Amino acid sequence: MAVLVALGAFLMTLAGGWTAQRVTDRRHLVLGLAGGLMLGVVGLDLLPEALRAAGREVLGVPAALLLFVAGFLLAHLAERTLAARQAAHGGAEDHHRVPEVGLAAAGAMVGHSAMDGVAIGAAFQVGGGMGTAVALAVIAHDFADGFNTFTLTSLYGNARRRAVAMLVADACAPVLGALSTAFFRIPEPVLGGYLGLFGGVLLYLAAAEILPEAHHEHPARSTLLCTVAGVAFVWLVVGFSG
Repeated sequence: MAVLVALGAFLMTLAGGWTAQRVTDRRHLVLGLAGGLMLGVVGLDLLPEALRAAGREVLGVPAALLLFVAGFLLAHLAERTLAARQAAHGGAEDHHRVPEVGLAAAGAMVGHSAMDGVAIGAAFQVGGGMGTAVALAVIAHDFADGFNTFTLTSLYGNARRRAVAMLVADACAPVLGALSTAFFRIPEPVLGGYLGLFGGVLLYLAAAEILPEAHHEHPARSTLLCTVAGVAFVWLVVGFSG
């Protein structure tokens, strides 16, 4: 049952990526929506779950929040390092065009989708009701995951075939994650720490990269509305599946 539900997540992820491809003539709107979706996923989905799962504190600060800040700083450091390396080899230091950053970010999305599959499998081990609730939440927000995976990979100058390959990997990840629960279960504190770290990376990409790029050439009200719509969509998903 968990694997069948994960197949639904597979299809929803592909639908999100397909949507991102079809609206490339409105790139600023796509980026505005992607930034809103990422902001909503971080603030309304990942961080609350990370704080609940990680539990323990380090010197009075929740471990999930420390890893959240660490993820933000790691993303910034990785981007600056790759941009400097590209400039040293004769390339322009344009941090929006370092393909490795886009691939790394998409790879993190794939890892997150695999954890979604694990969550589906673990929830069905607890009971059918819990499994259904988690499955609905995962399937609903996997549209945003697919949308963001394709957008992130393309934004950083990767060829379309790479963006499609990362999208397919992101779609397959929940199925593999659900299958893996037949053999092991990730400890909840470890999962909470991972979600905190991943949330920091996503927030950096949304706030420092995607949203500034969305408003750079088209500081339109419609772009801002797309960002707000992205956050609102995630809020509705979290609210109705909670």
